Amino acid sequence: MVMWVFGYGSLIWKTGFPFDQKLPGCIKGYRRVFYQGSTDHRGTPEFPGRTVTLEAAEGEVCWGVAYKITKTEDKETALNHLEVREKQYDRKEYVDFFTDPMDTTTPVVSGVMVYIASPDKKLNKNYLGPASIEEIAKQVVHAEGPSGPNKDYIFQLEKALLQFGWDDKHVTDLANEVRSLLSDGKQTAA
Repeated sequence: MVMWVFGYGSLIWKTGFPFDQKLPGCIKGYRRVFYQGSTDHRGTPEFPGRTVTLEAAEGEVCWGVAYKITKTEDKETALNHLEVREKQYDRKEYVDFFTDPMDTTTPVVSGVMVYIASPDKKLNKNYLGPASIEEIAKQVVHAEGPSGPNKDYIFQLEKALLQFGWDDKHVTDLANEVRSLLSDGKQTAA
């Protein structure tokens, strides 16, 4: 049986597991938001970074990449890797994947696995929730964890999306605000 995994954050540019096919496209009814705290990759428990999660949003699409994994040993490797990497994400969902956002009836693949960080603070202690772009940017500028500075995550995600020709206003606005803070020298501790 084939396994498909959808990446909408760092999985777009850094998989960390073997796969047979990389297919750019989108899932429908979700939008990418920087509402998840990262205390293990792009921040610390004392100063969490922010990473993306998905939020249900009628009529929206979230662009990303679906990875096809066919070999049994590769599926095991991928799941083991993802369970560690995505451990702060408390839900797995199985969604329809499209390469054409205008196609309303026929997904290219059904049952694509995606990790989501829910807003339920009882299940997800690292959920930070909505904030203004300015507030998120201030947090991002200061956060750094074992995987590097939080700002690098934002800039790498923006670059990866643009390389595919995808526009994500939330990502672009945040990246621009982070750049503005850095260039203005307003990156002092809050």
